[in-house]
Amino acid sequence: MRILIAIDKFKGSIPATVAAQAIESALRIAIPAAECDLCPIADGGEGTAEAVIAALQGEWCQAPTFDAQNRPVTARYGLVRDGDRLEAIMEMSAASGLAMVSDLSLDPTIASTQGTGLMMLNAIERGANRIVIGIGGSATNDAGIGMAAALGFRFLDASGSPLEPIIANMDRLVKIEPTDVSLPEILVACDVNNPLLGPHGCTRVYGPQKGVQDFEFFESRLQHLADIIKRDLGIDHRDVPGAGAAGGLGFGLMTFCGAKLTSGFDLIADLVHLRERIAAADLVITGEGRLDAQTLHGKGPMGVADMARELNKPVAAFAGAIEAEDQLRTRFDLLCAIKPAAMPLAEAMQRGPELLHAAVLQQSAALLDLLTP
Repeated sequence: MRILIAIDKFKGSIPATVAAQAIESALRIAIPAAECDLCPIADGGEGTAEAVIAALQGEWCQAPTFDAQNRPVTARYGLVRDGDRLEAIMEMSAASGLAMVSDLSLDPTIASTQGTGLMMLNAIERGANRIVIGIGGSATNDAGIGMAAALGFRFLDASGSPLEPIIANMDRLVKIEPTDVSLPEILVACDVNNPLLGPHGCTRVYGPQKGVQDFEFFESRLQHLADIIKRDLGIDHRDVPGAGAAGGLGFGLMTFCGAKLTSGFDLIADLVHLRERIAAADLVITGEGRLDAQTLHGKGPMGVADMARELNKPVAAFAGAIEAEDQLRTRFDLLCAIKPAAMPLAEAMQRGPELLHAAVLQQSAALLDLLTP
């Protein structure tokens, strides 16, 4: 019997890879005859690279780069070989993430995606012919201009000199020259549909968490950039859903790199061959930190469950907490909340792997029933 463990992270408590290992450890005790296939999943946000590299047994690389406030850092991303194709799996948050600059007073006039561009360039120099990048958790509002400059695009002022520093002087941009770098195929995991500009754009919706206060100032800079791009490059992605993701990095990746934005879960599921792995399983186990009504609207475990249903495979879900249980039971064959009711949340989050392991052991009879209907 074969059990697929396709589980997402328990945010703030258990990384997806650790969750999968905790479940496997319990199954080895409770159902020793079972063969486990560990396939951590993600939705394109933080934890995506770790989940994919674990699921595909890739290798980690280190890239010297800069954080969003221009401090030297080392960013980690993964490489996976698929036949003749070398894929780089990365998250922009590894270089330009908000959490990395939480110790500073945020200055959105200089916050840059340059570090993300340098990480991408590192992968290109290693021979990657496809880059998959998750763009959640950004500290920037630069529409990807810093990333593009790192990849060799030139942003010039009226005298023909490069803008320096580029983000602070975005309003002085008069000309853009394309890069000489040969860019690979780039796929972007993105599950937001904000445009670049306007009341639902990146500045007004996500800017405040990055220190933006003068909305008109930052909005006018991005509009100026979009206008120059339209004139010089003949491209206008400002209204495309997802252009406003990650402070406009979605816009920048589409504009400067010809990137394709796609659903985070769908992209990762395809990358880790999830459908094929479900088809080969007798039971699927999924889950994440919280299962509730939002889970029904396309979150990772729901995607796993829907795919399992299509393939007539039983599916069990473990979560830290479960709400809307009556609705969820129509989509999952077994639901289990791992947090004891009397345990404080902070303690439960610290003991996440232990509680998940114990919950699987406690549900072993029910799991065996699903394996032998």
